[in-house]
Amino acid sequence: MLVGLASADDAAVYRLDDKRALVITTDFFPPVVDNPYDFGAIAAANALSDVYAMGGRPLIAVNLVAFPSDFNLDYLREILRGGAEKTAEAGAVIAGGHSVSDKEPKYGLSVTGMVDLARIKTKSKSKPGDMLILTKPLGTGIITTALKSGQADDDHVAEAVRSMKLLNHEAAEAADAAGVISMTDVTGFGLLGHAHEMAHLSGVDLKIFSQDLYWLPGTRRYGLAGEIPGGMHNNKHYFSPWVSFGKRISDVDQDILWTPETSGGLLAAVPPDSTGTFLELYPAATIIGEVEPGDGHIHVE
Repeated sequence: MLVGLASADDAAVYRLDDKRALVITTDFFPPVVDNPYDFGAIAAANALSDVYAMGGRPLIAVNLVAFPSDFNLDYLREILRGGAEKTAEAGAVIAGGHSVSDKEPKYGLSVTGMVDLARIKTKSKSKPGDMLILTKPLGTGIITTALKSGQADDDHVAEAVRSMKLLNHEAAEAADAAGVISMTDVTGFGLLGHAHEMAHLSGVDLKIFSQDLYWLPGTRRYGLAGEIPGGMHNNKHYFSPWVSFGKRISDVDQDILWTPETSGGLLAAVPPDSTGTFLELYPAATIIGEVEPGDGHIHVE
């Protein structure tokens, strides 16, 4: 076992031989959007992302399903179809799964992938001088919360769905080409929580440039309207001792930064002379900060 419970990484890594290792992960959650096909695809992309964050490629997955016994099975079929097609897009296959009866639908995958030993990426290898690159806009948690309360515009929901369904495959390839060895994906702990994990495990501080963060359309509008999920409070309570904000960062903007993301982008610590390579290969990404000497703190300026 090369990566396991001893570190809070995105997946387990188990050595097979002198060149290869397995990457093993799992993730599932209740619906975040109304369309069952989109929900299945989003949940699959979210689970597959942990393999990409470790530098691997997905090989095989099994479905994890919780579903009400008296619910319309057509809804479940669409969830599974969305998950299967997204998994196939990643070049992996669905090989069965397991289901239980539950009052609320839930869906996700257990995924096994492969990684070359020389290409394993963890949260613990960020170095002072590295630049922080984020590969997807933020705001999925805010927009899906606004959707649940009936306040979200259709075009904002559509853009959030497109982002959540986007695989992190090409972003991971850009990271590999740029020589990245420290990386994570941004999901339930939000940007600040996952950034702290990188900083803590690497023994560094991270400075985040708030003016360079990029957001899905509608995010700040819904945040100002109070459409913030309960998970924000959990993240803020747990991670706030390690995070400081500049005076110009408003309370609302702080809350938005604490908010959980679903199927978010990759957060990579990129050697400074390789940022051009990363951005050339993946123009949708942006530099949002830098790595400094320290002890696990995040400074948002």
